[in-house]
Amino acid sequence: MAIYARFEHAGKVSYGTVEGDAVQELKGGLFDAPEPTGVTLALSSVKLLTPCEPAKVLAVGLNYRSHLGTRPAPANPEIFYKPVTCLQDPEGPIRIPADAEDTHFEGELVVVIGKTLRNATREEAIAGIFGSTCGNDVSDRNWQRGPNADRQWWRAKGCDTFGPLGPWIVTGLHYDDLALQTRVNGEVLQEQRTSDLIFDVPECVSFISRYVTLQPGDVLYTGTPGNTKKMKSGDVVEVELEGIGILRNTVA
Repeated sequence: MAIYARFEHAGKVSYGTVEGDAVQELKGGLFDAPEPTGVTLALSSVKLLTPCEPAKVLAVGLNYRSHLGTRPAPANPEIFYKPVTCLQDPEGPIRIPADAEDTHFEGELVVVIGKTLRNATREEAIAGIFGSTCGNDVSDRNWQRGPNADRQWWRAKGCDTFGPLGPWIVTGLHYDDLALQTRVNGEVLQEQRTSDLIFDVPECVSFISRYVTLQPGDVLYTGTPGNTKKMKSGDVVEVELEGIGILRNTVA
């Protein structure tokens, strides 16, 4: 198991491995067999960034029965895109547009692809997953399915900062059975295990790869459980996943 972070220090952006309260700087890209530079920094002295730079951000909708309500379970994973510009750093603000009326949090497990995958079998999908992190699929319900809903979810789920991600990527984790919890101002509002996913991670990855080639660094938000609520300015939203850590963002 290893923990990889992407961070900024003294104006320089680097990847690093996290050990305790320190990060060891790496030279090179995350998927290019990076080597240690010999520089070790205190975590408190660096700014954590989104832990990778994906070419694509995909997400799965309706993937927990507790989130379906009266809707039937889908026959296949319901996949949609979020633009890469929606990504937000750990501790970065979630900025709600002035005309958004009903913007909710959605705490989720996110997996990071580590190999090029096309028509991947389940076994190939498992081998192609690099690691896991925390995500928040921020969604405006009015634009998604309200009276002013758009035909596509381009702004309901794609506004700038509507995709917090981090704080880092953990490899070697059994991502299909982790405790997921979302808190707003310390109150637990979502709590479930990832073993309750309708379509598990390898199935989703394999399904996507039949139609869209997945590349190293691409990320997949795997779905949110239970009920969600409207956020307001000043709220502190925390998404915590067992074995990974806490993704924390404040609403602006």
